[in-house]
Amino acid sequence: MPDTAHQSWQARAEAATFYGFTDLPSVKERGTVVITHGEGPYVIDTEGRRYLDANSGLWNMVAGFDHPGLAAAAKAQYERFPGYHAFFGRMSDQTVMLSEKLIEVSPFDRGRVFYTNSGSEANDTLVKMLWFLARAEDKPERRKILTRKNAYHGVTAVSASMTGKPYNEMFGLPLPDFIHLTCPHYWREGRPDESEADFTARMARELEEVIAREGADTIAGFFAEPVMGAGGVIPPSAGYFQAIQPILRRHGIPLVADEVICGFGRTGEVWGCQTYGFTPDAIISSKALTAGYFPMGAVILGPELSDRLHAAAEEVEEFPHGFTASGHPVGCAIALKAIDVILNEGLLDNVRTLTPRFEAGMARLAEHPNIGEIRGKGLMGALEAVADRETKTPFPADLSVSERIANTCTDHGLICRPLGQSVVLCPPFILTEAQMDEMFEKLEEALSAVFDGITG
Repeated sequence: MPDTAHQSWQARAEAATFYGFTDLPSVKERGTVVITHGEGPYVIDTEGRRYLDANSGLWNMVAGFDHPGLAAAAKAQYERFPGYHAFFGRMSDQTVMLSEKLIEVSPFDRGRVFYTNSGSEANDTLVKMLWFLARAEDKPERRKILTRKNAYHGVTAVSASMTGKPYNEMFGLPLPDFIHLTCPHYWREGRPDESEADFTARMARELEEVIAREGADTIAGFFAEPVMGAGGVIPPSAGYFQAIQPILRRHGIPLVADEVICGFGRTGEVWGCQTYGFTPDAIISSKALTAGYFPMGAVILGPELSDRLHAAAEEVEEFPHGFTASGHPVGCAIALKAIDVILNEGLLDNVRTLTPRFEAGMARLAEHPNIGEIRGKGLMGALEAVADRETKTPFPADLSVSERIANTCTDHGLICRPLGQSVVLCPPFILTEAQMDEMFEKLEEALSAVFDGITG
């Protein structure tokens, strides 16, 4: 091993780490920020610099970076029973209790839960469940999965095929039988003189047309985020889910709510589907499920899918799928505590309290002539940069505008996320009013600096 003690943390990181989802020109120019610890909603790097993390880590650290109750729950469970699986009819008591709790707080009156290590794996697992079910019910042609362009459902080969992002072409994806419908982003996808109601009706007609073209008996499921997170915080057009769900029901196609980002309070309700007034057939959960303190995902099956899948598995005596750490007792103990912290210790209440202030801050930044749209729900929002607001013309891609804004924010002690031409904010649920004001002040300074440099 080479002696690295004399090298900088940035040099050591770049020499030994292969980066994912990282703008490599920025790393080459600016170096890597190496974090040592966190305090509340702040993180501190190896140089002692302090940053307000308006991205909650990666949407997940909703209770901040040093919550004593979550750390204590992890420590206590590690000392009591540090690890196990959920195979062969054996699982930890924490796993059983978490399954009960997830059904209790879900929109379902009953159901079952299957555990994974991430949201990507949970989406991947539910696709396999639907394929398994189709074969068990003698409908093996029911393979196709419907999602939307600009959606994000994960990075496994299957969940990346569901993700409607152009970069997946670099992997030769999507796989066959993954179909992407129009992104329900009225501001960007609406036609001239088309009302929002007319746009929603067009999205419903498109769904009907795709089902007619492909054949309902070939479609296994429709996956949708209540608010598209990594697509740039895109809420659906008004009435979208009320328009598409009856179509799916009529054709016997399950509707899956990917709640990896929205779930457990981000939109102001426990679930994003509750915010938008629909009940799905299954829910995908991760991120805030453990408040980011343990890697975990969950497939929460509603009553009908639960019963059908259970019957299908009984027919062949097992469901041949799982992960070594599925239902990990430490992860389950942390999740139980995280749910309690969010629902009973004021975090969800704080989301609701802070949302008007968050919306007001976003509205103030929307007055800038190079902000074309602000959008969001609860404590998640995006500001989309444009070269021309009237025509919605984006800046040239080679200007890397959102990356410049995010980098300038970092220089001001604020972490936010660039996504396409947008800058995304999804702060921890523990934020105070003063910290929210700090977030918007620093972002406003960064916007002015970047836009003045480009347009001035």
